[in-house]
Amino acid sequence: MAGDATTIARPYAEAIFARAVETDMLDLWSDMLSLLASAARDPALSGLIASPKLDKAQMTELMLDIGGGRLSDEGQNLIRLLVANGRLALLPDIAGLFEVRKAEHQGTLKVHVTSAFALKPAQEEQLAAALQRKLGREIRITSEEDPDLIGGFRLRAGDMVIDGSVSGQLGKLANELGI
Repeated sequence: MAGDATTIARPYAEAIFARAVETDMLDLWSDMLSLLASAARDPALSGLIASPKLDKAQMTELMLDIGGGRLSDEGQNLIRLLVANGRLALLPDIAGLFEVRKAEHQGTLKVHVTSAFALKPAQEEQLAAALQRKLGREIRITSEEDPDLIGGFRLRAGDMVIDGSVSGQLGKLANELGI
């Protein structure tokens, strides 16, 4: 189902991105989509979005109220369009796809590192510098600690995954041995 949602969300994200570039409002759209996606992820609101309790006019009004003064006229029109097409639940997917396109456009790459032990800021900076030299893009690193990795790290940058963890290597070895 997630693949289906991404497929449906992609045209919306592409259209929003094209409009944001055309009007030079990438950051404004990023903020609006982030707000709306956060709201759509909220368990109470996502339950309302999925249920028929509110009609389209009430749902539109609710989402516009949530947006408050932070939505431009075009942002408000997006809400109306998504409600009319029954696509409000796609807001997190739309926002995610938009952010990927924005990062590509700006030449940045978000990298998430999961390591067995917490990374120090200096280690993050060294890793970012090495990736920037290799990939030729500005790197933004986020990291988290996962002791289950035993040692090493797992790096995810877009579709690229590098698993240098001990648990990953043990899993690979077990697979090769047929265990």
